[in-house]
Amino acid sequence: MIKFILGAKGVGKTRWLIEEANKDLKNGNGNIAFVDVDDDHIFSLDYNIRLINATDYKIETLNSFYGFICGLCAMDFDLQKIYVDGLYKALDINVESLEELHRELSKVPGLKDREIYINAEYQLADVTDYLKENSLEVTGE
Repeated sequence: MIKFILGAKGVGKTRWLIEEANKDLKNGNGNIAFVDVDDDHIFSLDYNIRLINATDYKIETLNSFYGFICGLCAMDFDLQKIYVDGLYKALDINVESLEELHRELSKVPGLKDREIYINAEYQLADVTDYLKENSLEVTGE
């Protein structure tokens, strides 16, 4: 399952990702990775969650991000959830590229039983119907 976390700037999308990752660690039995473009949230995340700074791996295109996610899953069969924050800060992402990313990741057999949450700087009203079906909107309430 791949879900985009949508909402206006400043409504708490990052906070939502962090809280969900920490909650899932307590309730789940698999490994969790949190991919970000910096290390700012190292003390907000439980120490058992693997924080990965995407800029350390020169992720500069959606294709390289796709390969990175596939590599994470191939490396760790116990990886159940991946939270991705701030990707839009490192890559040029538009609605069409988000849809393409979702379609491509959905084809990977190794991702079928995993959950991926990707923060995107869009609101639900700004995306296609396809993305609406695969998104959650954070409203700050």
